Amino acid sequence: MVNKIVFFQQQEASFFDIFLSQLPIFLIFLVLYYFFLRPNSKKQESIKSMQSNLSKGDKVITIGGIHGKVTGVRSEKVIIRVSSDSELTVDKTAIAKLLKSDN
Repeated sequence: MVNKIVFFQQQEASFFDIFLSQLPIFLIFLVLYYFFLRPNSKKQESIKSMQSNLSKGDKVITIGGIHGKVTGVRSEKVIIRVSSDSELTVDKTAIAKLLKSDN
């Protein structure tokens, strides 16, 4: 009976091999960034811009769903007319959507 022993030499991993083994992880992070994080930050930026550019006469909807017309803007507060005889004072951050401007 003949016994054959085969020795395999372990080769050192090259930079290219290491890069290829890590490539799927980098691609996952890249996809997560472009499809989830980037659009969300752009949306938040546009909402913040809209809130800082509110002016008298704009029709808005608050986060709570209250529809009204802006009658006054202060530094961090907005006065909204909800009916002919009632007004609300809310924070600018409570404004969710700008409907129409009557300027």
